[in-house]
Amino acid sequence: MEENKVENVINIIKDMNIKDKLRLGICLTTSDWANILYNKTEMYEKFDTMLKEIDEEYRNTLINFGQSKYFIINFTMAKLMEMEQFERNKVALYLFNKVNI
Repeated sequence: MEENKVENVINIIKDMNIKDKLRLGICLTTSDWANILYNKTEMYEKFDTMLKEIDEEYRNTLINFGQSKYFIINFTMAKLMEMEQFERNKVALYLFNKVNI
């Protein structure tokens, strides 16, 4: 059952565009409850830099990821909240490797 949760979230991430993947990475690395084992500061800086390069809105304004237009990010974060710590770490590692082009 645990692997199924991880696979479901990874499938959601696979269907996201690159901007949403980066936004999710930023949400995940700035969230206090996520408590992922990896270097959150390094991951945040990479996601932030990449998103600034490709998203003018993110570069020029303060983004509230709680807005309804970011539904997929909020939905994915909710799914991550339901997971155990080791499952969240698997997803974070997948996300980091997937967008670290």
